[in-house]
Amino acid sequence: MAFGAISIKGLALRFLARREHSRAELERKLRRRVEDSAEDGAEGSAAVRIAATLDDLVAKNLLSEHRTAESVLRTQGQKFGVRRLKQTLLSKGLEADLVASTLAQARLTELQRAQDIWRRRFGQPAGDVKERARQMRFLAGRGFDIETIQRVVRPTDEDNA
Repeated sequence: MAFGAISIKGLALRFLARREHSRAELERKLRRRVEDSAEDGAEGSAAVRIAATLDDLVAKNLLSEHRTAESVLRTQGQKFGVRRLKQTLLSKGLEADLVASTLAQARLTELQRAQDIWRRRFGQPAGDVKERARQMRFLAGRGFDIETIQRVVRPTDEDNA
């Protein structure tokens, strides 16, 4: 079954109804779907129809890179640090300037988010070196940098103020 312009647009709208997508991410998903069902020789014309559909969605403000970045920050930011957020944003194919501004916004609350995650997971300071290392590995796996991790796991008087 070959996809027409309406079917490609319908498929794109179904993807966007579930969550925000970047242009590159949506294009990858659409290409994969269209290629799976394309007839021989139709790949080139499908790419043109996909590009036209994406241009139309951008023009109608149904597809927005900024909303995608904000959505990632809002949903993933509660669970992950800046390193992990950067990886997620880059995997979505967002522009470097947008990624940098989104990460700058996330850095403002990095320590507080790390403390909240640590508090929910552990709740009390480590009793020994082994437990402290485990807590640090957990936060590192969540994408927090070493300075933030040390401030959370080994708080100073200034951090507690």
